[in-house]
Amino acid sequence: MEVKVLRLDHRWQRDARITTHVCLTARALGASGVFLSGDHDKKLIENVRDVVKRWGGDFKVEYRKGWENLLDEWKNNGGEIIHLTMYGEPVQDVTPKIRRSPKDKLVVVGGSRVPSKVYQEADWNVSVTTQPHSEVSSLAIFLHMLHKGKELDLEFEEGDMKIIPSVKGKNVLIKDRDE
Repeated sequence: MEVKVLRLDHRWQRDARITTHVCLTARALGASGVFLSGDHDKKLIENVRDVVKRWGGDFKVEYRKGWENLLDEWKNNGGEIIHLTMYGEPVQDVTPKIRRSPKDKLVVVGGSRVPSKVYQEADWNVSVTTQPHSEVSSLAIFLHMLHKGKELDLEFEEGDMKIIPSVKGKNVLIKDRDE
């Protein structure tokens, strides 16, 4: 099962930091890529690609002007759409059902206002609490529950940098410098 994320309605002047965090969270917690819609933010895409180059992995970030077409393509290719919203079914109740399906997953996180088409097209509208909070926290909690915590042990190959866990201090292995 492949997991990708669709970030709806990115606004480059307002959302650069939060959208970057959506991308970094998706990567760190086991998604294979992010589709960005809204403003085409080349700098954000370059920044995320730079993180992937430095820290490793095979994470892809791409811009899609027409997110509606992406939903249709995803469904037509046999995938499922999971929309993270505070109005959906409780994450703790539906994640086991979602996990049982071997279909690829497109996890949709909103921007300013999520169009009703997303709610209608989603196979699952999932709430991570019924309170307002960040799409980053919703994504992190959902991916953690989807992967049953196994994403915490992911190893990212081919990066230039790697953290060596340490009780105290920072221990970073930098390729070529430390080899």
